[in-house]
Amino acid sequence: MRVWATANQKGGVGKTTTVVGLGGLLAERGHRVLMVDLDPHGSLTSYFGGNPDDIEYSTYNFFLHKGDIPIDLPDRIRIETKKPDLYLWPASTLLATVERRMSSQSGMGLVVAKALKQQWDDYDYVLIDTPPILGILMINALAACQRILLPVQTEHLAIKGLERMMRTLTMVMKSQGRQLDYLVVPTMFDRRTHSSTQSLRILRNTHEDCIWSSAIPVDTKLRDASKAGIAPSDYDRNGRAVKAYRSLLKHLTQHDIEPVYPLIS
Repeated sequence: MRVWATANQKGGVGKTTTVVGLGGLLAERGHRVLMVDLDPHGSLTSYFGGNPDDIEYSTYNFFLHKGDIPIDLPDRIRIETKKPDLYLWPASTLLATVERRMSSQSGMGLVVAKALKQQWDDYDYVLIDTPPILGILMINALAACQRILLPVQTEHLAIKGLERMMRTLTMVMKSQGRQLDYLVVPTMFDRRTHSSTQSLRILRNTHEDCIWSSAIPVDTKLRDASKAGIAPSDYDRNGRAVKAYRSLLKHLTQHDIEPVYPLIS
């Protein structure tokens, strides 16, 4: 199982779209893919028609069990999407209470890793969507994953948000005592605007050792796919953004790392 997380301490940069875009393409290739929604806003859950306000089983249930997860809970939480081999662990807005209610309890940073350990042979890829804030939920995603994708909108304020995320990433890797493979993914790029082209140039100059060589372009077909509740590649497989995500996936698989079984007791 390969576990990738999308993370950034700024919202609206394309984290959820990146999860859905890559997830759909991986399932298209015949891989069994699980998407995990850890954002209390539940954008990924809403994308596929779920309602985070009244969902019965969600990733919140994992935290209620404090890592002592019943063997049947992951399957009870899982929902199917319209695409074969593409599954979702949805989010509940109750995730917003995790920080306040459970932050002082030991082991809460490994809840998702423990849940995935139970499913290690059931999926080829897991893609985790995270909230735009450092806390237990993001820590869970970083502890569970082997690779981090850092979507960043090609505009000035998003670049500032990326700097905060890079500092967070350095801090987390130091506290966990391990290195994480990470990649900056420029998103919402509009070559027609000076602001977008200048921001992309700044990103490449500042993060030349860890940035993807291309960018995800602005594409209204992504919004249309979201309204339809289907993966972008199913809505328009030749759309500009889908072609870009296909190129990103090629890069990720060409620079793949061997998954390590989580050493969690």
